[in-house]
Amino acid sequence: MNSIRPFIILIKLARESMQFAYQSVKANKLRTFLSLFGITIGIFAIISVFTMIDSLEKNVRDSLQALGKKVVYVQKWPWGGNEEYPWWKYLNRPEPTLSDLEEIRRKSLLTDAACFNVAYNKQLKYNGNNIPDATIYGISTDFDKIRTFDLSEGRFFNQFEINSGRPYAIIGSDIAKDLFQGANPLDKTIKIGGQKVTVIGVFAKEGKSAIGENSLDNMVIIPLNLARTMVDLRNSGPWIMVKAKDDTSVEDLIDELRGILRAHHRLKPLDEDDFALNQIDLLKDSLDSIFASINFAGGFIAFFSIIVGGFGIANIMFVSVKERTSQIGVQKALGAKRYFILIQFLYEAVLLAVAGGVIGLLLIFVGTLAVTYGLDFNVTLTLPNIIRGLLISAIIGIVSGFVPAWMASRLSPVEAINTKA
Repeated sequence: MNSIRPFIILIKLARESMQFAYQSVKANKLRTFLSLFGITIGIFAIISVFTMIDSLEKNVRDSLQALGKKVVYVQKWPWGGNEEYPWWKYLNRPEPTLSDLEEIRRKSLLTDAACFNVAYNKQLKYNGNNIPDATIYGISTDFDKIRTFDLSEGRFFNQFEINSGRPYAIIGSDIAKDLFQGANPLDKTIKIGGQKVTVIGVFAKEGKSAIGENSLDNMVIIPLNLARTMVDLRNSGPWIMVKAKDDTSVEDLIDELRGILRAHHRLKPLDEDDFALNQIDLLKDSLDSIFASINFAGGFIAFFSIIVGGFGIANIMFVSVKERTSQIGVQKALGAKRYFILIQFLYEAVLLAVAGGVIGLLLIFVGTLAVTYGLDFNVTLTLPNIIRGLLISAIIGIVSGFVPAWMASRLSPVEAINTKA
């Protein structure tokens, strides 16, 4: 029983200190509002930064994930674009061809799936509605084995439809909305640059992509052999997607593809590659360092907002101690210990800080809803950021309120009682 007694005393002390703190906050509404306002702005600033950074990072990673795991892109141009990018070396390279695709499929032992792709823009028409510059994707077989997507309506192409170039299309959710104005698009005939095509499916909405032209919402997917009747494949920026087998590393696949393509292009041992093997996984690896730097910079900037809120609470607590000096004297005269006074004022500072933090988090939550539904960019206030905001608020309350609370606890009972506020 004796071992439990200190805990009971501590609980009673905490309850009484909280009651004193609550009464003080309730009795000084304007001062409380000013304290809350400062810390609310601080928490709103710092957690907004972290929320936007986390949401941007998630969007980028999800966009890369949708492009497929362990995928190599065979293209004319290597990914890059900095000031030292030697574009003149790549200008005269040949574009990837269907012959390259067949050679990869025939000789590669590490490939799980390979798909030829082209992209171009054409006008879409349905009855009186039209989209003047829609993105059209022509694909070969295996596209669905590499690219991650969902269908909200209809179905995907079968192998015969792709190989034969049947006049079928699968359209993005935004294309369906703009072209059909709420009508059911399945089995309807649309015109792509004047050529009639039947819609057999609609992609589920993906939302805006953080890496550009990744979202299928504004695209029309058609069989490659149908695309060949509309455009010259060589002038449509073709590329080949190659997915490694589950037990194969991307590095091993790249080495194998380099050997296959160099032999197919009849390059001599000292000749440079006339193709690029671009790798999604390299982009994923670089994201860690990029977003770590962004997080540090964002946190550093938002830190100054927190300092402002902390100084505001400290100032208010100094005023509170001065106003209640005689009350502190009475409490100490009746036997209140120093730690009781200390904890009493610390509770008040923490209560103010956490309350301001909660309001700041509520404002951020409303902001995330406005951005998500207004700008079609998914922003989420995550549980880790909520916990981070509350912890930061509590720490600010403790740090800002400690000195005023310590000064209050050290007051002499006689001098405190005789002091006029």
